[in-house]
Amino acid sequence: MFMRPTLDREINPEEFLNFYWLKEELFSFCKNYKIPGSGSKDELTQRIYKYLKTGDIIKPPKKSTNKAIEEYVLNLDANIPEGYINDERHRAFFKSEIGEHFKFNVPFMNWMKANPGKMYKDAISEWYRIMDEKKKGKKTEISSQFQYNQYTRDFYNENPNAKREDVIKCWKYKRSLSGHNKYEEGDLVVLEQ
Repeated sequence: MFMRPTLDREINPEEFLNFYWLKEELFSFCKNYKIPGSGSKDELTQRIYKYLKTGDIIKPPKKSTNKAIEEYVLNLDANIPEGYINDERHRAFFKSEIGEHFKFNVPFMNWMKANPGKMYKDAISEWYRIMDEKKKGKKTEISSQFQYNQYTRDFYNENPNAKREDVIKCWKYKRSLSGHNKYEEGDLVVLEQ
């Protein structure tokens, strides 16, 4: 089996992009080379790629705290503010209105950020709509940074009776290869070994 290269400053930038790296590995690289380690996996990947290619260190943009949002009174008839953020204050509000079973989910968080000016009661209706779709079996889109989750979903779609150990073994094999990390039937070859 082909072995992944070591993630250090000697790796070719293009080769770096051809392999799957855990966020922990990316964070460790950033720490070792004094690169800011905050942000999403995609952001860390871009920072490391830039560093490997040019030696430049990209600083993440400063996040400004919006005091107006922090002091905003939450109620059903209030408008969702521009620059909305998912925080503990909002979680507590939605739990008080929806119930203890409330959890943020990606479609709902995206809706909140895309709909400033709508009312919080509209947001609650949207949360229930999203939950109804989920109960009916609608699959949510998996963000590109969650490659393992997408691989697992695709694997089980093609192999519904497979064991968890099988998908893990195939995933480990797939991520050791150069190239994309999407499930392919050929990945099953590792189960024959």
